[in-house]
Amino acid sequence: MTTQELQKLIILLRLDILEMIHLAQSGYPGDSLSALDMIATLYFGETLMHQPVFFCDPAKPQWEDQDFFVLSKAHAAPALYAVLAERGFFSKSELHHYRASGSLLQGFPVLKIPGITAQTGVLGHGLSVGIGLALSLKLDRKPNRVYVLLGDEEFQQGEIWEGMLAASHYQLDNLCVIVDCNGFQADGFVREIVNVEPLQDKCEAFGWKVIRVLDGHNIEEFLFAVEKAWTFQRRPTVIIAHTVKGKGIAFIERKIAYHSLPLSRPEIQAARKELERQLDNMY
Repeated sequence: MTTQELQKLIILLRLDILEMIHLAQSGYPGDSLSALDMIATLYFGETLMHQPVFFCDPAKPQWEDQDFFVLSKAHAAPALYAVLAERGFFSKSELHHYRASGSLLQGFPVLKIPGITAQTGVLGHGLSVGIGLALSLKLDRKPNRVYVLLGDEEFQQGEIWEGMLAASHYQLDNLCVIVDCNGFQADGFVREIVNVEPLQDKCEAFGWKVIRVLDGHNIEEFLFAVEKAWTFQRRPTVIIAHTVKGKGIAFIERKIAYHSLPLSRPEIQAARKELERQLDNMY
């Protein structure tokens, strides 16, 4: 998929996310939109050698030779669900039943969903899962890669730092952590609640290689960072990607109110018009 094709797809996926949260009248639009570009780029992007960035097969969701993705910031599940449905892991009609009683797609990822590697929800826990998986693959001498997507607020959890020490100690160069660094959490700015900066210096002090992405919504910049991550040996890598909460919809960008506030029907209609304009401007 070309960069332009992926950019178009991401715009359409933004609307899927807003619609599914609106139908459920529950969910987290702000963080789902900030993480979407990176998740979609992993699942649909290609390297300079035209190889998939992320090896998976929707027809074989339990394939042992696939790469693994763990969504630690589980409240951004709508972004992952939209991408998995588009990739063919399950029918897109399932998006219409997000968070409904008995439906496949619940508020946080669960293992019964095709394409889900780990059940997450407790902030910080996803990194521990990813580290355990990466270590297991190392011991079995398997080439699979493990990606873990964290929110910057998760670095307020002690479990994160314990995990980072372990990953460095075991030289897990098959592990790549991606930080959706949008600067917000449920109650306000990360820097005002418990400041985690300077995050790069701290990660490096714990023995990790750090790649900083100034615009986590720039597909080519993010792809370059992912490819670079796999050139490092005997050290895990963290990509610190600066993003915008609510990315793509101007009237909700950087608005803390939309952390967990579904859009109303008039707002959905306004968002649709804005996304349609973005599509028109691509041609």
